[in-house]
Amino acid sequence: MPKTSIIYDPRHRLRLILLLGFIAALGPFSIDMYLPGFPAIADDLGTDISNISLTLTSYFIGISVGQLIYGPLLDRYGRKKPLLVGLAIYVVASVGCALAPDVGFLIGLRLLQALGGCVGMVASRAIVRDRFPVNEVARVFSALILVMGAAPIIAPTVGGFIADHYGWRVIFMVLTVLSLLMLVLVFFTLSESRDKDPEVSLRIDRVSVGYWAVLRNPDFFRFGMAGSLAMAGLFTYIAGSPFVLMELFGFSEQTFGWLFGLNAMGFIAGSQINRILLKKRDSVKVTRVTALLLLVVGVIMGVAFIAGFLTEWLLLPLLFIFLFLSGFINPNSTALALEPFEKNAGVASALIGSFRMFAGAIASGLIGILHNDTAGPMVWIMVVSSLGVYLLILWQGRAESYSLSGSEKA
Repeated sequence: MPKTSIIYDPRHRLRLILLLGFIAALGPFSIDMYLPGFPAIADDLGTDISNISLTLTSYFIGISVGQLIYGPLLDRYGRKKPLLVGLAIYVVASVGCALAPDVGFLIGLRLLQALGGCVGMVASRAIVRDRFPVNEVARVFSALILVMGAAPIIAPTVGGFIADHYGWRVIFMVLTVLSLLMLVLVFFTLSESRDKDPEVSLRIDRVSVGYWAVLRNPDFFRFGMAGSLAMAGLFTYIAGSPFVLMELFGFSEQTFGWLFGLNAMGFIAGSQINRILLKKRDSVKVTRVTALLLLVVGVIMGVAFIAGFLTEWLLLPLLFIFLFLSGFINPNSTALALEPFEKNAGVASALIGSFRMFAGAIASGLIGILHNDTAGPMVWIMVVSSLGVYLLILWQGRAESYSLSGSEKA
């Protein structure tokens, strides 16, 4: 069995969390930084925002597929080599995005960019599972969100400034520089957390069997799917908010950047309060409560839209609370889904990431398909996602109650 090593030195832990947070933040940066440039990109490439939103959809598809590819590679070759290869692909694709002549090329290059960049998301989760005790994983994921949280706060503001003053293409050149920096840091500072395992097969049939074995685990499926639907709601907001806030409600690109950053702070705040709560509370109980509150926010949003009083001043606090609650559900659902796995943590991590990004791809695609010059598509997809999260967590609770009653009878 391949060796992994738990680290106990607090300084080593902090350095590792910071590095993994920066690596994983490349994904949010790739999404959030160019959002304020949507109108400028559409004008420059002679198309409309609904078509530009397809570049977000292709990115989510690339992340979904790419994570499934990297899962077995990370278990077979260790964590570091696949991470370096993926970052190199991202660098090349980012240069291509900066030079894209039309929206079709941009859609395709964003797909390639995602296929490279998603390795950081899979590897960071797997390395956390390698390096930290099981009972600390949820808190470490919350700490990672604190580091990653700088991306959605900084990225839209920086992206809006760049789009305003230098043009949207410079955004992708900045991403190129950031990814090169990550590549150098990983090469020189990241130590391998898991030995190579030649027993891990890369044959498609064997890989499929490995994924199926993980997927059959009931806790993985419940918590993995709940986290995916929560992320679908989050990515619905990401894909729909440029139109709703800038086009429908008339906020400027820079104001949108500030609002986007404020909502990201809500997500981070939720994750950090979650980290404190987990010192005295169980992850499952915290997730159940926050899932119920998320559904309440979704229902209020839907009822307000139907009644015709969903103004920007009601929508903005509801979006903030929605993201705040998602900050609890994200790390807890990830930790609970990964908990049963040690040997194949890479595969389990890849499936979680793929589920979430596939849900994001569907949600962002529906935003473009259902576009009707209202906030309706964004609102209703968020309502449905919050309902799905609640039902899956409720199912988990009932399953536990049923199991307990059965054991008492026995």
